[in-house]
Amino acid sequence: MKEYYPITIAGLERHLPICKLNDNLAIAGFVIFGDPELTTAIAEELLRLAPEYDYIITAEAKGIPIAHEMARLAGNQKYFVARKKMKAYMKEVFKVEVQSITTQGVQELFLDKEDAKLINGSKILIVDDVISTGESLRAVEELVKEAGGEIVGKMAVLAEGDAQTRKDIIYLEKLPLFDGNGEILKDTLH
Repeated sequence: MKEYYPITIAGLERHLPICKLNDNLAIAGFVIFGDPELTTAIAEELLRLAPEYDYIITAEAKGIPIAHEMARLAGNQKYFVARKKMKAYMKEVFKVEVQSITTQGVQELFLDKEDAKLINGSKILIVDDVISTGESLRAVEELVKEAGGEIVGKMAVLAEGDAQTRKDIIYLEKLPLFDGNGEILKDTLH
Protein backbone atom coordinates (compact mmCIF):
# COMPACT_ATOMS: atom_id res chain seq x y z
CA MET A 1 0.00 0.00 0.00
CA LYS A 2 1.22 3.49 -0.80
CA GLU A 3 1.98 5.45 2.35
CA TYR A 4 1.80 9.08 1.21
CA TYR A 5 0.07 11.34 -1.28
CA PRO A 6 2.20 14.29 -2.48
CA ILE A 7 0.35 17.59 -2.84
CA THR A 8 1.19 21.26 -3.28
CA ILE A 9 -1.02 23.61 -1.26
CA ALA A 10 -0.60 27.40 -1.36
CA GLY A 11 2.78 26.87 -3.03
CA LEU A 12 4.10 24.45 -0.39
CA GLU A 13 4.68 20.75 -0.98
CA ARG A 14 3.50 18.28 1.62
CA HIS A 15 3.15 14.49 1.79
CA LEU A 16 -0.16 13.42 3.30
CA PRO A 17 -0.35 10.00 4.96
CA ILE A 18 -2.80 7.62 3.31
CA CYS A 19 -5.17 6.33 5.98
CA LYS A 20 -7.22 3.21 5.38
CA LEU A 21 -10.87 3.56 6.43
CA ASN A 22 -11.86 0.03 5.36
CA ASP A 23 -10.78 -2.67 2.87
CA ASN A 24 -12.01 -0.63 -0.10
CA LEU A 25 -11.49 3.00 0.89
CA ALA A 26 -8.65 5.18 2.14
CA ILE A 27 -8.18 8.92 2.48
CA ALA A 28 -5.17 11.21 2.57
CA GLY A 29 -4.94 12.60 6.08
CA PHE A 30 -4.59 16.38 6.08
CA VAL A 31 -3.56 17.67 9.50
CA ILE A 32 -2.66 21.35 9.75
CA PHE A 33 -1.74 21.21 13.45
CA GLY A 34 1.94 21.96 14.06
CA ASP A 35 2.61 23.42 10.59
CA PRO A 36 2.62 27.23 10.98
CA GLU A 37 4.29 27.78 7.59
CA LEU A 38 1.48 25.98 5.79
CA THR A 39 -1.21 27.52 8.02
CA THR A 40 -0.07 31.07 7.16
CA ALA A 41 0.27 30.33 3.44
CA ILE A 42 -3.22 28.80 3.36
CA ALA A 43 -4.75 31.70 5.32
CA GLU A 44 -3.20 34.24 2.95
CA GLU A 45 -4.51 32.38 -0.10
CA LEU A 46 -8.01 31.90 1.32
CA LEU A 47 -8.22 35.59 2.29
CA ARG A 48 -7.23 36.53 -1.25
CA LEU A 49 -10.19 34.51 -2.58
CA ALA A 50 -12.70 35.32 0.18
CA PRO A 51 -15.84 37.37 -0.41
CA GLU A 52 -16.52 40.34 1.88
CA TYR A 53 -17.52 39.09 5.35
CA ASP A 54 -17.94 40.24 8.96
CA TYR A 55 -16.91 37.08 10.81
CA ILE A 56 -15.41 33.65 10.16
CA ILE A 57 -16.78 30.46 11.68
CA THR A 58 -15.28 26.97 11.65
CA ALA A 59 -16.07 23.59 13.17
CA GLU A 60 -13.83 22.23 15.89
CA ALA A 61 -11.01 21.17 15.51
CA LYS A 62 -8.79 21.18 12.40
CA GLY A 63 -10.30 24.37 10.97
CA ILE A 64 -9.35 26.36 14.08
CA PRO A 65 -5.72 27.20 13.15
CA ILE A 66 -6.87 28.28 9.67
CA ALA A 67 -9.68 30.49 10.99
CA HIS A 68 -7.36 31.91 13.64
CA GLU A 69 -4.64 32.80 11.15
CA MET A 70 -7.13 34.27 8.68
CA ALA A 71 -8.61 36.42 11.46
CA ARG A 72 -5.13 37.50 12.60
CA LEU A 73 -4.03 38.43 9.08
CA ALA A 74 -7.28 40.33 8.53
CA GLY A 75 -6.60 42.58 11.52
CA ASN A 76 -7.21 40.38 14.56
CA GLN A 77 -10.90 39.94 13.88
CA LYS A 78 -13.09 37.84 16.16
CA TYR A 79 -13.99 34.41 14.82
CA PHE A 80 -16.28 31.64 16.03
CA VAL A 81 -15.83 27.92 16.64
CA ALA A 82 -18.70 25.43 16.53
CA ARG A 83 -17.70 23.17 19.42
CA LYS A 84 -18.00 19.37 19.53
CA LYS A 85 -18.98 19.38 23.20
CA MET A 86 -20.86 21.80 25.35
CA LYS A 87 -18.44 23.75 27.55
CA ALA A 88 -18.98 25.22 31.02
CA TYR A 89 -18.88 28.79 29.68
CA MET A 90 -21.83 28.05 27.39
CA LYS A 91 -25.00 29.03 29.23
CA GLU A 92 -27.35 28.55 26.29
CA VAL A 93 -26.56 26.85 23.00
CA PHE A 94 -27.74 26.01 19.52
CA LYS A 95 -27.05 22.36 18.68
CA VAL A 96 -27.02 20.30 15.45
CA GLU A 97 -26.00 16.70 14.70
CA VAL A 98 -23.38 15.75 12.10
CA GLN A 99 -21.99 12.51 10.62
CA SER A 100 -18.47 13.02 9.22
CA ILE A 101 -16.40 10.65 7.06
CA THR A 102 -13.44 10.93 9.49
CA THR A 103 -15.38 10.53 12.75
CA GLN A 104 -17.15 7.36 13.82
CA GLY A 105 -20.74 7.79 14.88
CA VAL A 106 -22.94 10.84 15.06
CA GLN A 107 -21.45 13.89 16.71
CA GLU A 108 -22.96 17.19 17.77
CA LEU A 109 -21.86 20.76 17.15
CA PHE A 110 -22.68 23.54 19.60
CA LEU A 111 -22.73 27.31 19.24
CA ASP A 112 -22.94 29.56 22.27
CA LYS A 113 -25.86 32.02 22.25
CA GLU A 114 -23.47 34.89 23.07
CA ASP A 115 -21.66 34.14 19.80
CA ALA A 116 -25.02 33.80 18.08
CA LYS A 117 -25.89 37.38 19.09
CA LEU A 118 -22.85 38.63 17.13
CA ILE A 119 -23.61 36.36 14.19
CA ASN A 120 -27.21 37.61 13.97
CA GLY A 121 -27.46 39.97 11.00
CA SER A 122 -23.77 39.55 10.10
CA LYS A 123 -22.08 38.28 6.92
CA ILE A 124 -20.51 34.94 7.83
CA LEU A 125 -17.70 33.09 6.06
CA ILE A 126 -17.51 29.36 6.83
CA VAL A 127 -13.97 27.94 6.72
CA ASP A 128 -12.84 24.32 7.05
CA ASP A 129 -9.79 22.21 6.35
CA VAL A 130 -11.34 19.52 4.12
CA ILE A 131 -14.82 19.24 2.67
CA SER A 132 -15.71 15.69 1.70
CA THR A 133 -19.27 14.57 2.30
CA GLY A 134 -20.26 18.11 3.29
CA GLU A 135 -21.91 16.99 6.52
CA SER A 136 -19.77 19.15 8.82
CA LEU A 137 -20.32 22.10 6.49
CA ARG A 138 -24.09 21.48 6.52
CA ALA A 139 -24.12 21.44 10.32
CA VAL A 140 -22.22 24.74 10.57
CA GLU A 141 -24.55 26.27 7.96
CA GLU A 142 -27.50 25.20 10.10
CA LEU A 143 -25.99 26.83 13.19
CA VAL A 144 -25.33 30.09 11.33
CA LYS A 145 -28.85 30.19 9.89
CA GLU A 146 -30.40 29.43 13.28
CA ALA A 147 -28.36 32.30 14.76
CA GLY A 148 -29.64 34.66 12.06
CA GLY A 149 -26.39 35.05 10.12
CA GLU A 150 -26.06 35.47 6.36
CA ILE A 151 -23.66 32.93 4.83
CA VAL A 152 -21.64 34.81 2.22
CA GLY A 153 -19.10 32.10 1.45
CA LYS A 154 -17.94 28.56 2.18
CA MET A 155 -14.22 27.85 1.90
CA ALA A 156 -11.91 24.91 2.44
CA VAL A 157 -8.29 24.10 1.93
CA LEU A 158 -9.11 20.83 0.16
CA ALA A 159 -12.17 19.41 -1.61
CA GLU A 160 -12.22 15.64 -1.42
CA GLY A 161 -14.07 13.32 -3.81
CA ASP A 162 -17.48 14.60 -4.90
CA ALA A 163 -17.03 17.91 -3.05
CA GLN A 164 -14.78 18.94 -5.98
CA THR A 165 -17.84 19.33 -8.21
CA ARG A 166 -19.74 21.61 -5.83
CA LYS A 167 -20.21 25.13 -7.16
CA ASP A 168 -21.03 26.61 -3.73
CA ILE A 169 -17.56 26.21 -2.18
CA ILE A 170 -14.19 27.82 -2.79
CA TYR A 171 -11.20 25.55 -2.21
CA LEU A 172 -7.48 25.59 -2.89
CA GLU A 173 -6.77 22.04 -4.08
CA LYS A 174 -8.47 18.79 -5.04
CA LEU A 175 -7.97 15.68 -2.93
CA PRO A 176 -8.85 12.26 -4.38
CA LEU A 177 -10.10 9.24 -2.50
CA PHE A 178 -8.06 6.02 -2.58
CA ASP A 179 -8.79 2.32 -2.79
CA GLY A 180 -7.71 -0.12 -0.09
CA ASN A 181 -4.22 -0.31 -1.65
CA GLY A 182 -3.67 3.44 -1.63
CA GLU A 183 -4.29 3.87 -5.37
CA ILE A 184 -6.32 6.88 -6.50
CA LEU A 185 -9.93 6.09 -7.30
CA LYS A 186 -10.00 7.68 -10.77
CA ASP A 187 -13.62 8.83 -10.51
CA THR A 188 -12.83 10.89 -7.38
CA LEU A 189 -10.47 13.40 -8.98
CA HIS A 190 -12.78 15.64 -11.00
